[in-house]
Amino acid sequence: MVIANTKTIKEKTIELIDALKSTCQTYGMGNDGNEYKIITQVFLYKFINDKFGYEVKRINSKLANAPKWEIAYAEMTEDERLDILDELSADVPQLYPEYLIANLWNQQAKGDFDLIFDSTMTDIADKNMAIFATQTTQNTKIPLFEKLTQYVTDEAQRAPFARALVDKLVNFSFEEAFTQHYDFFAAIFEYLIKDYNTAGGGKYAEYYTPHSIATIMARLLVGENADLHNIECYDPSAGTGTLLMALSHQIGEDRCTIFAQDISQRSNKMLKLNLILNGLVSSLDHAIQGDTLVAPYHKSDDGQSLRTFDFVVSNPPFKMDFSDTRDKIAAMPARFWAGVPNVPAKKKESMAIYTCFIQHVINSLKKNGKGAIVIPTGFITSKSGVENKILKHIVDEKIVYGCVSMPSNVFATTGTNVSVLFFDNSRKTEKVVLIDASKMGEEYKDGNNQKRRLRDFEIEQIVSTFQNKEAVEDFSVAVTYDEIKAKKYSLAAGQYFDVKIDYVELTQEEFEAKMAEYTANLQTFFDEGNALQKEIMEQLKKVKYE
Repeated sequence: MVIANTKTIKEKTIELIDALKSTCQTYGMGNDGNEYKIITQVFLYKFINDKFGYEVKRINSKLANAPKWEIAYAEMTEDERLDILDELSADVPQLYPEYLIANLWNQQAKGDFDLIFDSTMTDIADKNMAIFATQTTQNTKIPLFEKLTQYVTDEAQRAPFARALVDKLVNFSFEEAFTQHYDFFAAIFEYLIKDYNTAGGGKYAEYYTPHSIATIMARLLVGENADLHNIECYDPSAGTGTLLMALSHQIGEDRCTIFAQDISQRSNKMLKLNLILNGLVSSLDHAIQGDTLVAPYHKSDDGQSLRTFDFVVSNPPFKMDFSDTRDKIAAMPARFWAGVPNVPAKKKESMAIYTCFIQHVINSLKKNGKGAIVIPTGFITSKSGVENKILKHIVDEKIVYGCVSMPSNVFATTGTNVSVLFFDNSRKTEKVVLIDASKMGEEYKDGNNQKRRLRDFEIEQIVSTFQNKEAVEDFSVAVTYDEIKAKKYSLAAGQYFDVKIDYVELTQEEFEAKMAEYTANLQTFFDEGNALQKEIMEQLKKVKYE
């Protein structure tokens, strides 16, 4: 009796990820600092291996009809293979027969299999360096893959480790996934990296933006069914690329180019994977590793001023110690027009670096560009310092056109309450939409942490209310810039809600009964207070005499 495998491609992909993580655990690298490199790169290797097979079978009927396409591909003449490679789309890596997983499988008995495995990965990276590498601000190329078995400390265990990884790959195929779209890959990517975004919530690029917030930002920036073409999108604190992926999906992946920068090496590797999974290979060249504030890579044609973009998104680190680079940043007053936070005498890690990113986001907008940035909710009512200067600027210049305050505990690594500011550099907005979504969401457990997430119907409510500029009781208001100034530049929706007084009709007897009840309660409180005071005095006397 044959039992059909009814598992979905999503379930099977998650099983593959779990199996790879289990292998790392078996070989002593569970929660190791290098585990993310192994998991993300082996996953990507399998993805491009299957993508290559899928595409060459579409090009060549001989391969499509072969019982094992890898064998048929290896038996072809070099000219035949080159003809196929010439027809391949630029977003598919070029693989020789010796690069394929099937070839690795056949070589597992060799004693130096770890060296074979590593050289296969690095050879693929070298062959595809022109398109599939990212780079640093100093134009150093970061290849697609690196040697992985070196992270196993015991040299005798490196070959078995490589064999164990290949074992996990051969019985799985991504082919079903190539008909899937953004939502599938967003969920898979989130699952793939979830264990690697829990340490360092306040560090550069270690904030992972929840998919729901990324979706809200993208939909409110782009709108629904927008007919856009040749759009340039940018994130100066890109992290793993969640915001950019949501934005590109809302616009259309084939209608936009992605530009990104982030200081984190880890994030750059994950961003690279995310771009490839989402069909944005042509943007890899614009995914830069380096310090955006000190050395922004993306410049205009003159090579001096910042490049500007149609859409800019950012979820920057909120607070961190950047005292080593603070003077360099402060020496650029044209870029940081509201100033740069001072270095505190104590708690250097509390420097509000997000204020520098707000200024950078605004500076990076085209004349009619739009932007959105995640900030700590405390910013929207700030009364002093750099924060207040920025707040006044975005209101006085009519740049801000909305603010959505999110539920607490929506981020994986911090309990900080967050809001999202929305900018429109066309400065044509008449009313600013302020939404208080802090009471939304459902609670769930994430390990030992109590978290909250927005549900689909709540996302729809936020988006529709914002787009329609609706005033909803205790939820949203649409206010003028003058009204905001009258409230001392506050962007907190709650400060604009009407104070409600419930009126209840009472008879004379009911009124007198209520008053008598209040009087009795007050008398009770006074009596209890006096008794407590006497007791305390007596105790103090005893202490004194003793």
